[in-house]
Amino acid sequence: MGLMDTSVPMLADQDGKPKRHPLNDWYRTPNMERLAKQGIRFSQFYAQSVCSPTRASIMTGQNSARHRVTQFISPEKKNAGPKGWRWEGLTKKDVTLPSLLAKEGYHTIFAGKAHFAPVGFAGENPKKLGFDINIAGCSFGQPGSYYGEDGYGNLNPKRKKRAVPGLEKYHKTNVFLSEAITLEAKDAIDQSLEKEKPFFLYMSHYAVHSPFNSDPRFAANYKDSKKPKSAQAYATLIEGIDKSLGDLMDHIASKGEAENTLILFVGDNGSDAPLGPVHGYSSSVPLRGKKGTCYEGGMRVPFIAGWAKPGKKNTFPIASDSLHKDQIGTVMDLYSTILETAGAKNPSGHVVDGVSLLKQLSGVISPDRPDHFMCHFPHSHRSSNFTAFRKADWKLIYRYKGQTKYELYDLQKDPFETNNLAESELKKLKEMTKAMIARLEKEGALYLSDGGKELKPLIP
Repeated sequence: MGLMDTSVPMLADQDGKPKRHPLNDWYRTPNMERLAKQGIRFSQFYAQSVCSPTRASIMTGQNSARHRVTQFISPEKKNAGPKGWRWEGLTKKDVTLPSLLAKEGYHTIFAGKAHFAPVGFAGENPKKLGFDINIAGCSFGQPGSYYGEDGYGNLNPKRKKRAVPGLEKYHKTNVFLSEAITLEAKDAIDQSLEKEKPFFLYMSHYAVHSPFNSDPRFAANYKDSKKPKSAQAYATLIEGIDKSLGDLMDHIASKGEAENTLILFVGDNGSDAPLGPVHGYSSSVPLRGKKGTCYEGGMRVPFIAGWAKPGKKNTFPIASDSLHKDQIGTVMDLYSTILETAGAKNPSGHVVDGVSLLKQLSGVISPDRPDHFMCHFPHSHRSSNFTAFRKADWKLIYRYKGQTKYELYDLQKDPFETNNLAESELKKLKEMTKAMIARLEKEGALYLSDGGKELKPLIP
């Protein structure tokens, strides 16, 4: 889910105020608006450009170049990439967020799309990675179907290869997949409360991954638009996620636990809305690009943080109805943020690339906030074989193959990446390339090879 896949305005105008764009008026997400009203949202929050690397980063606190799950994981056969990239995904040996929380007495729940490891490897089952409960999580990210009528793929021979596991009681019903996962998550929360244990819920919908099956609960809201049927269906999936968020907030409130429940809402890659050209201005407009690309629309995601209910029991302050635009945030930060919230410690020897967001969540500038983000993608996809590196207001895109190696943007003046300054700002280009190389080396990045020779970045 990308930054613009919501009715919540995530971008700011020149005065720092939230600015609505046409896509904000297309999507219907009243519960995201509700959470944003009582909490804080970030306009510059980064994930990796595809899902599995982001998910591994949330679980470990490490950037993809360090944990080396640098591509989405193909369930049955290893994707191409540099020698040593971690197609096997996360393992029982990895330090993971839920395992650390479990040691602190938390009941840990996974619900939805896992995609942490391929078929036959331990990490395909979230329970092997520290979760006490696994609801419908497995090795793949694309569901066989969103429809209960065909058992979420289990009852459809053409889609059984990606059949969602573990929801048999909803087979042959009209319960949409997002709803089934939400109902099971609510039951799991109740189990936690019955045990009188705090809970950690990693709620990870299969939506909005393809296939873009239209959710009939919301289809009427989009049928009169001029957008294609696939885009209408995508919008219904977004609205289904939003309903799930609201249902969970209401459920927690009904149990009297809203004031001590922290909600962090985040996407795992840029938008995949079927609205136009991959590298142009379409699914993430005004941002450029979409999921799987090196541009901002491929890596900027919504991040909204808030207490399920602001009140006296909140253990730290979160700014209300606030847009945090002056600093970035990243998916690696969730690990440290949640550990600090829970009073848990990161093990000595486990290197993390993220930082706790608690200062930023209060609405102030954090002096501990790194000013850089890096997406290292030595694979083929929509954008192929690139490293995208942001530092302060500047962004460098380096391509390891092809004629155009460098793209350089001043995001302060050109937030939508329209003017490549690589030729006119050679001093800055060299400075950014050196900084990117230093970061790649610090994180132990892997590189593609050509004829047995590593393709490392070249300083212009």
